[in-house]
Amino acid sequence: MHIDLPEKRYYGIGEVAKAFNVNTSLIRFWEKEFDVLKPKKNAKGNRKFTPEDINNLKFIYHLVKERGFTLEGAKIHLKEEKKQSLDKFQIIDKLEGIKAQLIKIKTQL
Repeated sequence: MHIDLPEKRYYGIGEVAKAFNVNTSLIRFWEKEFDVLKPKKNAKGNRKFTPEDINNLKFIYHLVKERGFTLEGAKIHLKEEKKQSLDKFQIIDKLEGIKAQLIKIKTQL
């Protein structure tokens, strides 16, 4: 899944949910379940996600939604095999980005 977000320091939860095509409640639930997600909260309690949080969300989304892991299985996978899986995921993510750019170029021709 290729996420198209502009380059920013912080993203609101609405932007993130729209980019992943999920409800904001799912993002909040994953924040409670996974320790790697640590969005910043302002005085009103609004969550602001950093680009690192977005990458972690992409990986969690990949494990849970695309590969079919349970939440417990995804937690275990993140703890035990994070480095190896993250390398593979980053390669897949870059290839999907290239594919999206090539499709965009094809439609412009």
